[in-house]
Formats: sequence, structure tokens, C-alpha cells
Amino acid sequence: MDPTNPSAECRVLIVGAGPTGLVHALWLTHLGIRVRVIDKAPQAGTTSRALGVHARTLEFYRQLGIADEVVGAGVKAAGVNFWVRGSRAARIALSEMGEGQTAFPYLLIYPQDAHERLLIGRLSDLGVRVERPTELLGFVRHGGFVRATLRRADGSQEVVDAEYLAGCDGASSTVRHALATEFPGGTYSHLFYVADVEADGPPADNEVHIDLESADFLGVFPLTRNGHVRVVGSVRDSLAGRRQSLSFDDVRGQTVRNLKLRTGKVNWFSTYRVHHRVAGSFRQGRVFLLGDAAHVHSPVGAQGMNTGIGDAVNLSWKLASVLTGAARDDLLDTYETERIGFARRLVATTDRIFTLVTNPSRAAARARTGLIPLLLPGLFGIDAFRRSLFRTFSQIAVSYRKSPLSAGSAGGVHGGDRLPWVATSAGADNHAALAGVAWGAHVYGDSREAVEEACSELGLPLHRFPWQPAMEEAGLEKGGLYLVRPDGYVALAASSGGPQALRDYVSARGLSVAAEGRHSAGEALLDGGTATL
Repeated sequence: MDPTNPSAECRVLIVGAGPTGLVHALWLTHLGIRVRVIDKAPQAGTTSRALGVHARTLEFYRQLGIADEVVGAGVKAAGVNFWVRGSRAARIALSEMGEGQTAFPYLLIYPQDAHERLLIGRLSDLGVRVERPTELLGFVRHGGFVRATLRRADGSQEVVDAEYLAGCDGASSTVRHALATEFPGGTYSHLFYVADVEADGPPADNEVHIDLESADFLGVFPLTRNGHVRVVGSVRDSLAGRRQSLSFDDVRGQTVRNLKLRTGKVNWFSTYRVHHRVAGSFRQGRVFLLGDAAHVHSPVGAQGMNTGIGDAVNLSWKLASVLTGAARDDLLDTYETERIGFARRLVATTDRIFTLVTNPSRAAARARTGLIPLLLPGLFGIDAFRRSLFRTFSQIAVSYRKSPLSAGSAGGVHGGDRLPWVATSAGADNHAALAGVAWGAHVYGDSREAVEEACSELGLPLHRFPWQPAMEEAGLEKGGLYLVRPDGYVALAASSGGPQALRDYVSARGLSVAAEGRHSAGEALLDGGTATL
């Protein structure tokens, strides 16, 4: 094959078919980009590893039309309960925390194995199959493409050329090792276990239950039906040396003593170590790292899978823009700029919380069993605290204000912020305009003729919403202009001079924000910048 004329078989080769790789493939395919997805495992996961699906992930899924299916298949965890000395000491109502901030004001419990099957099915509907078991042996970067060597199930090898390669292949990433990218951080000393069991008792009520009794962390999470729960806990040092022969019977007693959970059949049990690491870079030329290949951290707050999906969404629309000629290659630099800072902050935050939860010192124990149950009810009586905590853990607070793609402010909304969610009428909201994964301009209240002319000139869909008091509460400014990226983040917020600011923004960054000519999985965009999947 002529190295100056690579095959057009696929434009992006995705290595790894966990949720990160699958979402990356789904978004790219939705945007009309040919992909191949490979995974060295002979079959998709059959155990329920990651569980929590946060509001921001569901908002991304809504843009592709799959949120309702995901929500319908999962369990809405309405509350988190904290236990001390065998009694329930405090409860946090999750639904109240997120009300008015998103269409998904809850934590959704949806096991990863079922989650992956749904994503694989959607990709299959679009003509994309996951190639298993197919292993990446190595790759060579050329000026305009990446040449990868793959090993198929029968042992034969294949050379494939792609314009970009996405490493979504987990914490032991072959792609990251091939790039010789540093992965600094560490490993917690504790050994942890995870078990999916059939059980009854107070914690088997479709809510989350956390034991604060000791440094032996213990949590119970609902799965897809009553009486089927996930138990996660730390293994005491006296048992850790028996890791290879350890079973749930060795740790079962703690769930009975501390949480009054009566366990029956054990469907799955495993042990693992927890790491906290962030790769030194997320991009080297035409090769990218996403998800666990780029960052790993403690399970606090169920952030890992959701962060990987956020990586995939962030990179997908940028790759599609460059590959379709709608943006310059330097747009891809903003993937690392935006995501690596968030990953570092997340690892630092979850590390501090995780250390407190598992710290064996007397002071930490007193804080867990005394101060936390005492303070939580009062703190959750403060509306601002509830809203802030929900925004943080649901990832709707993730912002890219320092990104080169972010400019201006209008009201309380800055360039780089997620577009605030507001209900516009009964059963309707402004995020409905984000369907189709395209650029759009939003005006809340009356729009000036000059704004309409600028949007028409740029081929940019304009979404106008009649003014309501709730919009001001959400931080939006009456009459302000908001240029919204395909991933639902505000690129430009302008209070005045909006039309010229819009033109200048697009020109300075070499972007095409026109809806015309864009395709979604082979279908032309519908009027108004929305699309069907």
C-alpha cells in the first residue's frame, strides 16, 4: 500500500469496546464518520462493573435519542443512606437535589454489562459491529494517517490505515504504552471486593447505602430488580493475603452486622486494587487517549465511566468537524486542554474523599461516625448546598471556561459552561434543541433582527425561547446570545454586540457552524438543526 495514500476503509480506529469506546463510535457514526471498533476480549463484559450513570451522561444520550431507553432499563436511586453502628443515621434525597437543574434529577443505576449491550445494539443498527477478539499489536504514525497492525481471532494479521486512532483500551492501555506516555499516580494499599448478590433487608430498597462504621468501607447499590444488589467493600488486612482464595463468605458478616443485609445467592464476586493516575498527555498527533487509558481513580461518586463517556463526546464532535473540513486540525488540541484539567481535579477530589472514608485513624473514624451524620441533615437543608453537590457529582458543573473555544459571558453564563437546563413549557425544555449534535444559537427572550441575519449568513440554526423567570434563575440573560457547541456547552456568550461577536468568533477559529451538508448516520439534518438517529 502506498503510504501517501492510505485506505479509506475507516477514518477513526477505536481500540477498546467498553462504554468509552462504544460511545465514541456511536457519536462519530451519528456524525457520518466511518469507524472500526476492535476489542481483544472474545465477548462483551458479562459482569456489572460500573453502575452509576449521571445526569450529564444522560443528557449526552438524549442528544442521540437513547436516553429514554437507558433510563427505562435502569433503576432511579432516589436516595443515599448513611449507616452508623447498625442504624440508619442520615438520608440524602437525590431527586430533590437535582430538581430544576436537569431533565434527569437522579442517579441512575444501570449495570455496565447491560449498558454495553445497549450501545452495541445501537451501533449494530447503524451498520457498525465490534470486531472480537481483535488485538492491536502496534501502530506507526505517518504524516497524514496511522498504520495499525491487528491480530484477528484466527491468528492472522491485518494492516489497517486510519486517519486517527483512539485508545479506549483501559488502565493497561496498549495504546498508551506504545506512545510511552507517563501515567503518574499510585495505588491504594487497601484490597477491595465487589459482589453481585441476591438479598433482602433494609438496604435492598433501590437506594444507595453506605456504612460509616469503620475504615472497612462498605456500600450497597441497587441493581436492576428488587432484591438484587451490588456490595462493595474493603478487605481487612488479615484477609488480604488470601486474595486468590477469598470468597464472599469471608466478608459476608460485615453486611449483616452493619447494614442488616441478609444475603443469599452470590452471582459474582471479585477483588481488585484501586489506582489514582492521570496520563501526562491525552494527545500525540493523530493518536488520542480516552477513559481509563487516560485516567483512573477511586470509585467515589461513580465518576469513572461517566468521565470516560465525557471524553468520548468531547473528542467525537471535534474529530468529525476536522474530518468533514468544518474546522482546522488545531481544534483537536482543545480535547486535551479541556479534559486533562478536569481529570486531574477529579482524581485529586476523589482521592481526598476516599482517604477520609478509608482512613483508620481515630480522628477520621470520629468524623465518619459522629460529625458526618450530625452535619449532613443540616447541610442538606440548605438549598445552595444541595444544588452545588448535585451539580458536582452529576457532572453538570463541568466547565471549560479556560478553553480557547470559550469566549464572553451573558448573565451568569460564561463561554465554556454547560448550557443551563430550563423548562420552557409543560413537558418541554431548551435542551430539546440540542438533538442532532450540531452547532446552534440560542436567544432567550426577543431576538434582534441583526442576530437573525448573522445566523442566516452563517447557516447557523437559531433557537428562540419566550422569556420566563426561570431562565434568569438559571443564569441566562434576557436577549443574550449563546452559541452552543454540538456537545451542549456554550462556546460564546454575548450580552451586547452579539451578531458581530458571533461572526468574529467563527472567523477567528476557522469554524463552519452551518447545519447544511451535515449528516447523521447517513441522514440529512432536519430543519432547525435537529436530527434523528
